[in-house]
This record gives sequence, C-alpha cells and structure tokens, in this order.
Amino acid sequence: MRSRIVLAAVLLGALLPVKALRAQNWALTTNLAGAANYGTLNIDAALAVGKHWNISAGAKYNPFSFDKNGEEGALRKRQRSVSAGVRYWPWHVYSGWWVASKLQYQEYNYAGFDGPGSTEGDRVGALLGAGYSYMISKWLNVELGFGFWGGYDAFRSYDCPTCGLTVEKGSRFFIKGEDIILALSIIF
Repeated sequence: MRSRIVLAAVLLGALLPVKALRAQNWALTTNLAGAANYGTLNIDAALAVGKHWNISAGAKYNPFSFDKNGEEGALRKRQRSVSAGVRYWPWHVYSGWWVASKLQYQEYNYAGFDGPGSTEGDRVGALLGAGYSYMISKWLNVELGFGFWGGYDAFRSYDCPTCGLTVEKGSRFFIKGEDIILALSIIF
C-alpha cells in the first residue's frame, strides 16, 4: 500500500511542473446540465499551460436507474466516461470565449427511452465544442457552451431491460450533439 502511495506521488510530481502551482492556473468544473441529465455526476480538472491554452481531464459517472410505469429500473441512462482535451481562449485563459477539443471514451447502458428495450456499448471519439466563460469573481466562473461528439460505437441491443435476449449487435460511426454546458468553475 505504501509503495502505491509513493509511486502515485512520484508520478504526480513528474507530471506537474513547479511553475504550474501558481495561483489562477487550476480549475475544477462541474456541469450542472450534465447533473440534470438523470443525475450524471461529473468533474473536469483543467491546468493553464499558457496565456491562451489549458489542458483538461474529466470524468462522468451515472449508476442510477429509475422506475417507469411501475416497472423497477426500467428507465436508465448509465454511463462511465473519461476524457482529455485542450481549450483555446482568444482573450485570456478561464475568461471569455473558448473553443475546445477532447478525446473521449464512454461505456453506456440506456433503457426505456425509445421503447421497452435497452442498449449498451462502448464509444470512443473526438468532441469539438465552443462556449463562453463569465467571471462571477476572481475564483468563480459560470460557463455556457455546446459540443458535437463523433466517433465509433460498438453496441448490443436487448429486447427488454432485464431479459437479456439480444436483438441486434454491431458497430457504427456516429455524430451527435453531446455536451450542453451550464457549468460552475472554481479557479485556484
């Protein structure tokens, strides 16, 4: 256990330059619109790497199921997602307009939205987005934005959420509106 902690500390120290520990270089963001999407928990950590650029890493998690028409767990939008990306800020990092790109992986399980069946699978792709960050105070921002995600989806569809009878399986390319952003950012 102790060796894992030491290894994690060494890796963290190697990845974070001392210069990056100045004030206003870090941000933690949570997307309130994402949380309203059936309770999806989400966090994004960003590090400024210049006056106009930041890099970020994020995660989304939704383990919840909801009852629909008396059927337990019939409505769900479960997911586990991780992403890494970069943002360009024309004026100054963490302030004003921005454009972004991310690489994202998602494991999902959806049921009850377009019929009695369910679909699960894995997606990988790139996201392009844009938005605006409004400075409430020196330490707090509100962000608004939108992004499109495209990539590859390997899926399996079932007849019902619990029976396990496979109706369709395969893979496909997709493009969809993904990130609706109404977020709070704390700047460190």
